[in-house]
Amino acid sequence: MSQATRILLALVAGLAAGILLVRVAPGAVPTAIAVAEPLGTAWLHALQMTIVPLVVALLVTGVAATAEAARAGRLAARAIALYVALLATSATIAALLTPLLLALVPLPTASAAALRRALSGAEAVPPVPPLGDFLAGIVPTNVIQAAASDAFLSLIIFTLVFAFAIARIEREQRDLLVRLFTALRDAMLVVIDWVLWIAPLGVLALALVVGARAGTGAFGALVHYILIVSASGVAVMLLAYPIARFGARVPLGAFARATLPAQAVAISTQSSLASMPAMLEGTRDLGVDVRVAGVTLPLAVAIFRATGPAMNLAVAIYVATWFDVALSPATLAIGVVVATLTSLGSVSLPGTVSYVSAIAPIAGTIGAPVAPLGLLVAVETIPDIVRTVGNVTMDIATSARLGRRGSAREESAALDETRPPA
Repeated sequence: MSQATRILLALVAGLAAGILLVRVAPGAVPTAIAVAEPLGTAWLHALQMTIVPLVVALLVTGVAATAEAARAGRLAARAIALYVALLATSATIAALLTPLLLALVPLPTASAAALRRALSGAEAVPPVPPLGDFLAGIVPTNVIQAAASDAFLSLIIFTLVFAFAIARIEREQRDLLVRLFTALRDAMLVVIDWVLWIAPLGVLALALVVGARAGTGAFGALVHYILIVSASGVAVMLLAYPIARFGARVPLGAFARATLPAQAVAISTQSSLASMPAMLEGTRDLGVDVRVAGVTLPLAVAIFRATGPAMNLAVAIYVATWFDVALSPATLAIGVVVATLTSLGSVSLPGTVSYVSAIAPIAGTIGAPVAPLGLLVAVETIPDIVRTVGNVTMDIATSARLGRRGSAREESAALDETRPPA
């Protein structure tokens, strides 16, 4: 049984147990909550303690990998520029679409209130200050204090400056620092593996409290959450079709047929890497030179997740709306920036790991509480399928754009730059 399945079953069992306990033995509910709530909170804290070091390590290694790939030649550099632009577009889609969907199809008031009571420890972080104060404080005077206070945007800015500075020093020193942060990243992933190994117990405890306090409305609220968040991923996936049609000059029918096998593999495996052979076959059917696809597709799998910024920001916006956190246009713009930046580092991680490491900084930046993520991660299976299908579809579309026939001479020259001299 996969980890995601175990966590999902624990969520269902906890919610059902909490609801049943209220109906069968209401007198035992306070005792059950008194036992389960500290267990769930302790597990959530164990998950949160890994976020800061993991985000820093991921950003440093992600920037290093991106810079190294850009040195491979003009084709890789053009691909990276396209990927970064699309990541920003992805986050912008969520910033526009998610508040609109929540206004059109809001979470039922009773369910939202019950869930807020159920997660009574989930307090919102301080609101985003006025624009002038925000700009004045965006650069941290003390990076350790920024990390301790979960000032993620300031921490991300320092980490990015540090990562780009690493790229400018001598290779021997650069490699040493990259290896250090790679080791830190890998060590934190081991810690997270341990925390996620006991996740069914933590999620079961959290879900029992939610079920006892929110009742059956919790199930409807989780379904509503899945649909709203998945909608952002679907919107990004649909963007791949006009990119293929107008950017790569590929007929929509041909593009749909070429991507269908890779989408089928993505649904069954939830892995872009496992979908690579089908993606290569799809790009070949679209007439993309194998030398181009051989560079762009592995690069896309390594550093590009098109749906990540959209769906990560959508989760943060959903939680903020759920807890009545006001989101101004300026706050959403900040969320777009953070969602774009954090997606660069978390792309190669399993879904349950990247869920926490990528969304917590966004939530903290826009003023949303982080605690609900410990519950929502349990229903990530369906959104993760949407993420993967959208990613492989966009990978094929961007490869077709970068290798379109009309620019074959330019691509050939770019590929020649990557070959060692004779």
